[in-house]
Amino acid sequence: MHLKILVPTEIFADETEVSSIVAETGEGSFGLLEHRLDCVAALAPGILTYKTDRATVYLAVDEGVLVKTGEQVLVSVRHAIGGTDLGQLHDEIKRRFLTLDQEEREVRDIVAKLESGFAGRLAELQDGR
Repeated sequence: MHLKILVPTEIFADETEVSSIVAETGEGSFGLLEHRLDCVAALAPGILTYKTDRATVYLAVDEGVLVKTGEQVLVSVRHAIGGTDLGQLHDEIKRRFLTLDQEEREVRDIVAKLESGFAGRLAELQDGR
């Protein structure tokens, strides 16, 4: 099979000669082999696994969609983190989520400051009438 994994900014992976794929949906995991019928599946956040003749690759993926048409399998997700070792993948996921949590806190602080500044300006304008 030819597997292409897309994230919003790039083609994350483009693999040929993929022998099997296991993905997670809201209903549980399912597997794809080369001669499986065409299908579409809504992916749940989890681990997507695929095998080539060189390695087994594990990807932590966000919500997305998987489309299989013939030999082509297209996966589109917002975020993907990959590796061939589950332990290293786990560490990378923890590191990235800690970074995201810090960035989200900073954005929330900025938005709170903007909102309080806006409310203060609005109060000044109302008092100045």
